[in-house]
Amino acid sequence: MGATRAWTAGGCRRLGAAGSLAVALGGWAVGTLPAHDPWGLWVPRGTAVTAAGYALAYGGLTVLVAAWWLYGRAGASVRGTLVTLAWWTAPLVLAPPLYSADVYSYIAQGVMVLEGHDVYSAGPSVLDPDGPGGDAAASVGGHWTDTPAPYGPFFLVLARGVAWASGGTIVPAVLGMRLIALGALVLIVWALRNLAREHGRSESAALWLGALNPLLLIHVVGGVHNDGLMTGLMLAGVLLALRGRWITGSALVGLAVMVKSPAAVALLFMGVVVGRAAHGPAVRRVAKGLLAPGLVAGAVAVGATFLGGTGFGWLGTQGVAGRIHTALSLSSDLGLGLGELLRLLAGTDPDPVKSAVQNLGLLAALVLIARLAWHATTGRTRPVHALGLALLALVALSPMVQPWYLLWATAVLAATASGGRAVGAVTVLSAALVYETQPSGSTPPYGFVLAALVCAVGVMLLRRDRAGRERGHVPGQRRPAQAPAEADAPTAL
Repeated sequence: MGATRAWTAGGCRRLGAAGSLAVALGGWAVGTLPAHDPWGLWVPRGTAVTAAGYALAYGGLTVLVAAWWLYGRAGASVRGTLVTLAWWTAPLVLAPPLYSADVYSYIAQGVMVLEGHDVYSAGPSVLDPDGPGGDAAASVGGHWTDTPAPYGPFFLVLARGVAWASGGTIVPAVLGMRLIALGALVLIVWALRNLAREHGRSESAALWLGALNPLLLIHVVGGVHNDGLMTGLMLAGVLLALRGRWITGSALVGLAVMVKSPAAVALLFMGVVVGRAAHGPAVRRVAKGLLAPGLVAGAVAVGATFLGGTGFGWLGTQGVAGRIHTALSLSSDLGLGLGELLRLLAGTDPDPVKSAVQNLGLLAALVLIARLAWHATTGRTRPVHALGLALLALVALSPMVQPWYLLWATAVLAATASGGRAVGAVTVLSAALVYETQPSGSTPPYGFVLAALVCAVGVMLLRRDRAGRERGHVPGQRRPAQAPAEADAPTAL
């Protein structure tokens, strides 16, 4: 306990920066390197360098996670947390893509839009291998080479801009997409701070869980996932709705939906906020809450589609991701197992069984979301906190789940909850899921073993903290008589 208490915010900052730097350096050897880089920067460098790269990347990741966990106990100011975020983010900015090849899909799809291809009926394989975007298309993960884009027109317009500015060349195109991810991170930070104020939550604690989170750093900054942009726009839209500017807020959520469709869940809970603030008869307030945010967001979606010139094909590609099995999806795993069992016993086709179980999972998620919306309407749960729980239910029961999907719910809960099981769960899972994929983007079996071990350690530490609070002291935090004059210290742990 004494050793834990010795870690100050500054010490954790330096420790995490060293871990982030090691991840970035290891990524130059074992990151998700492109199939071909004409600049010769992101290329394989031999067996010995590869082994050293894996050691650096995994060691650095473990140091980063430990530093983040300790930082949550160190008692840092908002300014200090922002400085720490800058320190931990900086090493990842110039690194090659890490933990996923999705950014290559983004670039290839941007080139497709630029060249006039229909991204909603064809995949990156239609690009000329020797033309703009050809290297990106060759670097796309196998499942996605012939898969239409599941993303909305707003994001594809941004990807087209990057493709135009970079000519589709790998290094500048990846860095261009990373600039968008960094912009999304800034938006998340702004929204988290203000949402935390609206909910009487510590700003620094919200930033610690929602922005300094290693899962966000490696998958939004390192992996350049567009989930960061979706989350930032969604958070900003919800914040504006809470402040009475629901039309602008609904427009921002509409743009978030035009990045990735799960942001549409926010419209239901924004409707609760809008309905409560409305005047007049109850029927009018309910109608306004149910319809107004969706109509504004829908108008934005239609406008973005026409301005983007990509057509309305996105309406038909929202389910393409569900065709790819991911082991983190409980409904897909259960459906696959049940389907295979019935195949062995009765010789039936397992695919319809799997599909049925996946649909049941989505139905269960919709029921939970509706129940949470009702609780928000009746005042049993605050609307934005209910949104965080709804997104958590959606992720848990979706037919396709990737580690970074957890960030949808984590960002909302970080700003609205001071503790509880949901916050404890996303905290532990954030630390564990960073191990699920390799820096190269593959998903090895040992990744699940490492994640399970981290979950076990995280649960043990949370229980120890709970026991410490019951005794009047949390390990790693100063006692009140010794605490500095700081009202915004992280308290999530």
